[in-house]
Amino acid sequence: MIDTSFLHQLDKFNLVINRKVNSNYIGERESNAVGRGLIYKDHAAYTPGDDFRTIDWRVFARTDKLYVKRYEEERNLQVHIFVDYSGSMNFGTNFKKAEFAAMIGLGYAYLSLKNNEKFVLSTFGESLERYRPKRGRQQLAAMVDYLNKKTPEGKTDIDTSLGQYRKTLRFRSLIIIISDFLYPIESLRNTLYQFKDHEIKLIQVLDKVEKKLNLEGDFRLKDLESNAVMRTFISPYLKKRYGEQLEEHNKEIARLSEEIGAKFYSVSTDMTIFDAMFMTLVAKPIRM
Repeated sequence: MIDTSFLHQLDKFNLVINRKVNSNYIGERESNAVGRGLIYKDHAAYTPGDDFRTIDWRVFARTDKLYVKRYEEERNLQVHIFVDYSGSMNFGTNFKKAEFAAMIGLGYAYLSLKNNEKFVLSTFGESLERYRPKRGRQQLAAMVDYLNKKTPEGKTDIDTSLGQYRKTLRFRSLIIIISDFLYPIESLRNTLYQFKDHEIKLIQVLDKVEKKLNLEGDFRLKDLESNAVMRTFISPYLKKRYGEQLEEHNKEIARLSEEIGAKFYSVSTDMTIFDAMFMTLVAKPIRM
């Protein structure tokens, strides 16, 4: 079961978002564009084509000239959180990776809620499941219930799943992808380049066994996505090669992240969830 007791520990944090925006008013942040909204900006001389409903008749009565009221448009940032629920995320010693990833996702949803930002939490594997963006604590509770009932299964198809989602994004957003990222770099590259106009944060979740491969001897290993079983002997040499390949794989993710201005973090399920959140909110991302 997903433990949400850590959420109150996040009250000291804010969701810091550095971005350019295409609207006048996002959350509590302003921009320079003009639209229809609730916050008065200034007056401008009426020109043909302006909405006559915005004419300030009091100014007309004083000056005998037509002016329209201009407003700052209200449009909230959307935070899009994607949690990998493919079969590989069903592995774990302390925590299943999926549970740990889900708690990180809920942590970001909680911070979005605190910042009065709309958020969407989606899960992906072979396909994508998502909630409609809205505000409110009931939305957070519904997500916890959904994630507690969901079992990680199937193969990862991040390219197709998130590629379809990209078409629904109309404005610059914060994209948070939480996964073990143990799939070909090209699949991730294809996905991330579709989101390169957005702010992107990648959070890798690995089990301590995957981080260190602290095993030795004869083992039967099962692929949790394909269910294929392979018998192998884990020797010191194999452990060394595995560590080198994992390091190189993560270097490739870091290089890709730098190419598109994304931030990449790697956490382990033997960390506390608070420490994992702290790292991804405060620490510098992995760079090459």
